[in-house]
Amino acid sequence: MTVHLHWFLPTGGDGRTLVDQHAYTDGGITRNRAGAVAGVRAPDIEYLAQIAKAAERLGFEAVLTPTGTWCEDAWLTTVALAQHTERLKFLVAFRPGVLSPVLAAQMAATYQRITRGRLLLNVVTGGDSVEQRRFGDHLDHDQRYARTAEFLSVVRGVWSGRPYDFQGEHYQVEGGLTALPPDPLPEVFFGGSSAAAGPVAAEHADVYLTWGEPPWQVKEKIDWIRGLAEERGRTVRFGIRLHTISRDTSREAWATAERLLADLDAETVAAAQALLGRSESVGQQRMLALHGGGSLDRDRLEIAPNLWAGVGLVRGGAGTALVGSHADVADRIEEYHDLGVEHFVLSGYPHLEEAYWFGEGVTPLLAARGLLSTLPASPLLAGAAGFGGGR
Repeated sequence: MTVHLHWFLPTGGDGRTLVDQHAYTDGGITRNRAGAVAGVRAPDIEYLAQIAKAAERLGFEAVLTPTGTWCEDAWLTTVALAQHTERLKFLVAFRPGVLSPVLAAQMAATYQRITRGRLLLNVVTGGDSVEQRRFGDHLDHDQRYARTAEFLSVVRGVWSGRPYDFQGEHYQVEGGLTALPPDPLPEVFFGGSSAAAGPVAAEHADVYLTWGEPPWQVKEKIDWIRGLAEERGRTVRFGIRLHTISRDTSREAWATAERLLADLDAETVAAAQALLGRSESVGQQRMLALHGGGSLDRDRLEIAPNLWAGVGLVRGGAGTALVGSHADVADRIEEYHDLGVEHFVLSGYPHLEEAYWFGEGVTPLLAARGLLSTLPASPLLAGAAGFGGGR
């Protein structure tokens, strides 16, 4: 079992700060240059294309694109970026409750043909009722997961290429059809930490994706989902969503983490924590529990070796980062891999520069340890190897 490395597209804005909760409200989309927040980059297609090209150049397999009212639409953005790349896959996040499952199946099929098979799907059930209502969705937490199960049943049924009927509580489909099913079928990534989420993952997910909890907690999740899948005669693979701060030395990496913290103050953190604390997401509550209620103390924020919970002080969702030297970060990835994690969906602030820090620092170490099938064909890495060999 080798490692699959993925990066992230910041379609809600990017920058040299933990921008998600305190530095911007619109990602710079409507600000002019004079009114822009220092260090915050708008998610225009030119900048996102730089990140996508860098990810492809550095050997990342895919990029995750988020979903929500705070970012650009993932389907439209990534199909545009597919025209700027050749091999990079796109892990498109979307919410089942906001579109028909038959339409989603057709969209996926079209996407696969346009991009020549570069689509992966990240199904996001949604853990915040306030945001779900913005989309016109008024189901409660557990009902949303029940609907997701029906949604994925319909999508896979429609992909059979034959008329498909389905009668459920949330969907009634007669003769649903995708005349030309996607080839290959997109892998389905799915996450959720609640009791309602587990059976959905076990029944429908190809890859169960967890946020970056300490290794012993990740192992508990893997054992839980694996057991549920075995009861259903299925095998599920596993992935983890983490930020990274990787440098030539551990001291440099932790200095970068401290700089990110220096942008924050207690009032900002308290406001973000109050907002995030209202989430119905069990995964979000687990993230909040990791960092001790909003402490800015580094000793309390390093919750496991090289695992830093500082991002989660102001950012919803994935709130932990691997921080350390390139070898430190490679060690932690190997530790998670030994638990059964194959897919690593990574990111960092800013996403363009951090992609290079990781791709040129950590990726060669993973390849040397036999965790990657081949060393990514980066011209920069190849050039360095060539000079070394010549000497």
